[in-house]
Amino acid sequence: MQVPQRYPQSQGEQNTTNSETVDFPAQGNLHIQPQVRPSTSASMEEGMRKLNLQGESSNWQLPTRRQRCEPVSYSEETILSKVKEIMYDVQDKLPDQDNKLHQFLKKKIKDLEIDKRELVGVFGRTGAGKSTLINTIIGEKNLLPIGRVKACTTVMIKVEANMRKQYEAEIEFITKEEWKDELWSLLNFLGDDADQEDDEDQDTVDKLSALYGEEWRDKTPENLMENKYFKEVPEFLQSKRKLLTCKSAEELSAKLVKYTRSESNDGEGKEVKRWYWPLVKCVTVRVPNNDLLQHVTLVDLPGNGDRNKSRDKMWKGVVGSCSTVWIVTEMKRAAAEREAWDILKSASSLIGNGGECQHIHFICTKSDVTGVCDDGSKDAVRALIFQNNIQAKEEVNKEFRKLKEFKKHFSDESFRVFTVSSKEFLQQQHLTPEETEIPRLQEFLQELNDCHSETLNYVSGAHGILSLIQGARSRAGADRNTDVCRELKEKMKQEIEKVRQTMQKTYDTFERCLTEGVEKSKSSWERLLKSFLYPPRPKGGAFHKILKCVVQKRGTHKPKNKKLINLNMELTSCLTDSIDEEFKKTFPNEAKCGPFNGSINSFSLETERLMRERQEYKDVELQLIFLKTEEEKMKTKLNKIIREQKKTIYNSLMETIEENMQECYEKAAEISGAGMLNNMRSTIEKHVRDSKDIMFQRAKDAMLEQLRNLMVLILGELNTMQESIELSLNTDGDSIPDVSGELQMVKNYYDELKENSREEPPYMSADPPVPATHS
Repeated sequence: MQVPQRYPQSQGEQNTTNSETVDFPAQGNLHIQPQVRPSTSASMEEGMRKLNLQGESSNWQLPTRRQRCEPVSYSEETILSKVKEIMYDVQDKLPDQDNKLHQFLKKKIKDLEIDKRELVGVFGRTGAGKSTLINTIIGEKNLLPIGRVKACTTVMIKVEANMRKQYEAEIEFITKEEWKDELWSLLNFLGDDADQEDDEDQDTVDKLSALYGEEWRDKTPENLMENKYFKEVPEFLQSKRKLLTCKSAEELSAKLVKYTRSESNDGEGKEVKRWYWPLVKCVTVRVPNNDLLQHVTLVDLPGNGDRNKSRDKMWKGVVGSCSTVWIVTEMKRAAAEREAWDILKSASSLIGNGGECQHIHFICTKSDVTGVCDDGSKDAVRALIFQNNIQAKEEVNKEFRKLKEFKKHFSDESFRVFTVSSKEFLQQQHLTPEETEIPRLQEFLQELNDCHSETLNYVSGAHGILSLIQGARSRAGADRNTDVCRELKEKMKQEIEKVRQTMQKTYDTFERCLTEGVEKSKSSWERLLKSFLYPPRPKGGAFHKILKCVVQKRGTHKPKNKKLINLNMELTSCLTDSIDEEFKKTFPNEAKCGPFNGSINSFSLETERLMRERQEYKDVELQLIFLKTEEEKMKTKLNKIIREQKKTIYNSLMETIEENMQECYEKAAEISGAGMLNNMRSTIEKHVRDSKDIMFQRAKDAMLEQLRNLMVLILGELNTMQESIELSLNTDGDSIPDVSGELQMVKNYYDELKENSREEPPYMSADPPVPATHS
């Protein structure tokens, strides 16, 4: 698929961190003294659209926003480009004087640039069809290598658009020190004899053999760090990233195999002598001229619980930043696929209260596989596929409703089921493209990717800045300027106080809930540890090997084909249970809801009311327009800050527990020989018993401290409106250029965009109707 590029890539990201001195006492109400300082979508229409496919290559063009709405005079990319040119010219016109207003305006123009990128995380067990699904959706049939036998993706792969007309892959390696530590762990792991778990041993052998062949046996970690093993990847030794560039997807895919796959497929890669995926931290694949990926990154995610610390940290960071999660599983086992449901359960807190996920899509692949022989009747096969699709969706939704723990983080509206067939989408043997539901996922990505909000935000901000520049040129109405300035400052204080009171109530509620959680943790630790340390043992004495992995990897371990084991999460469970419901209400992931009970979004200086009702303020209308846009920009920025900081706040509970358990894990990891299992158990039990009165209280204090820091930051950001008020209303415009022409042009674009945005329907309000078939 070669979809035309629609928008230029943003040139930077708005700064979202500031420092502010605010009076926020440790055990009292929240107060702030105002201080001046620099401030820093729509849906599928009813019924599915017909796509004009041209052969198996799927060389189609996805409908753009302007095709989905009423025609506009200019396309959005043209508007964005023209307004950016105008603002660059205006910035050049501003005098290079050490003038507070001039510097203020230049910074505001620079801050208009925002880089918007949505992350879509793709999970699924080996063979579920993740790579095939991604290739099909983005129209690049041969981009990601597809495993047909035992091959599987072993590293995180990000897929995004490339501004250059070539295929690229950027390979990031772990450090030499990290690999040496991992080697020690792997070799030590294999050194334990009796009662070893075959799957775990085989994974370790596979990893070492991939890189070293058979040479790793009877070698020390020091021997295996010799440069001769890394001649093909000097970037690893130099701590640099490796860049691969190709003219075709097929060529890039062939080069990527040794860096991303645990085993070649169907003879592919027979010439490869060494496989370097054990050294890889992440691979970013960039596809040229792909509209769906312009502002969206698809992330093919391997299983969690990695032995390498930096790889594990990156995995958690990416998962926590996904606005959408796709769980991919085969159609025939969708409802019964335990690994898929285990992913949802284990990652729920990381993508929910501890993340920013708004959409969870359960994608059942290979829907064309009916399990019966094709009798030649296309209608009969179609009818069976539709029947299976309906049944699968009902069963998956029924299974989802059983996940009570999951409901603490997500609403039913966030969960959707898709039944797709990449094969039928390309070949159209029994189904039309629309009936494969691939276009519905493409449409969803198009909506995520859509730059309309970016364009509207930029043009709105530009309109406000130009309004201020033109308004500052007029020195008329100085008395009225003083009056409106005084009125707006008083209104600002009132609005800030409303936000402060709401946040203080939230803080008090969290403190009460966490106090209950601490007491429950103190009384429940023995029960939690017993269920963890003494589980039913399916393979005799194999649990000692699993527990060894847990302590070696700081309390977490993901056994092959089994659910994640996380002792830190078990110990934190009473604390998280105590605040989950309140946290979800305070920091909802849904875009329609606002943090702190909507108090940030409802903050308003009511400048529109002043323009509408106060005729005496007509002379400062342009300045009021600017203040309105500044207010909206500030709230957008604050919501972004809160979205990031709330992850830190929520995850601080488990991170504090893990930090307190670190000494215990290190001691337990050193235990070996006879009685290893009982000695590890005793070490863990003793540590928790001795530290329970401190550990859980410390976790509570850490979360409350993070919450207080965020509240201080919010009040400081709200207070930056004071500088905007003073500079816009109390500064004359000597030496300010005339921008009346530019203002009128941008106003016309702004009005056009606003009108267009009102006409767009909500996204995917209902499932498409099942096509009629003949028996």
